[in-house]
Amino acid sequence: MVISTNSAVAVRVAFEKALANLYPKEEICSIFYWCAEEILRKKRHEIHTKYLVSESELLLFFNVLKRLKRGEPVQYIFGKTYFDMLTLKVNPSVLIPRPETEELVAIVAAEATESARIADLCTGSGCIALALAKRLPNAKIIATDISKKALETAKRNAEINNISNVIFIEQDILKHTFSTLFEEEKYDIIVSNPPYVLESEKEKMRFNVLYYEPENALFVPDDNPLKFYRAIVDYALQYLNPQGKLFFEINENCSDQTMQLLNKNKFSKVEIKKDLKGKDRFISAVLM
Repeated sequence: MVISTNSAVAVRVAFEKALANLYPKEEICSIFYWCAEEILRKKRHEIHTKYLVSESELLLFFNVLKRLKRGEPVQYIFGKTYFDMLTLKVNPSVLIPRPETEELVAIVAAEATESARIADLCTGSGCIALALAKRLPNAKIIATDISKKALETAKRNAEINNISNVIFIEQDILKHTFSTLFEEEKYDIIVSNPPYVLESEKEKMRFNVLYYEPENALFVPDDNPLKFYRAIVDYALQYLNPQGKLFFEINENCSDQTMQLLNKNKFSKVEIKKDLKGKDRFISAVLM
């Protein structure tokens, strides 16, 4: 990284040049300030135009930039991200939570009672379950995933955020070996953000996602795009209370198919909700 001075602005310009082929300028700016806050231990507003970076700090910037140029997500480099009201550990065993999923949390929380029994299936980092637990401290929540490493990360995230009302269970939803934490009780809400990106959509994805985030948490076959949704619907038919609510994050290209699946399986009030970008991103339904 060649810079004219040791000012923070000069470092930012160097980031912009080095990453210009990978990210839009606005995103590079956000990445730089993320790195600056971690390395300099300063808030963004404190990193003014004349702020000078020490030689040791400059070396840290250089090492981070090398990894960024290879496409490694900044969240994995620093091992954390921010989601809803939480700080979460992330690593290549879990997807980096997206802003759209924060929208899903808000939708679910608005429909939940304070003491709701909730299941979060395919939990990954635990972001949905933990954000709901933070908003609904009297709720009883389980979070399941097939990946032991993902569950280890999710459990650590619960500890970091002082959340005790979530229990994590290793479970393969596709094997239909279902279990419920609450014995004879059923859930009031089931929520899931399962894998839903089609294999054919890989070519449209950024390589920093494609080569660093876990493939088994992203992709489904083109000839079976609803494989997880079908399994979760089967689970819901067995473990969701009558009038209980089901919430999915979905692939916008499969919204009609997902809606048809729910309409055929004793669900009513099936509704597609758009995300802030105007894309079909969520479906809610009520079990009859």
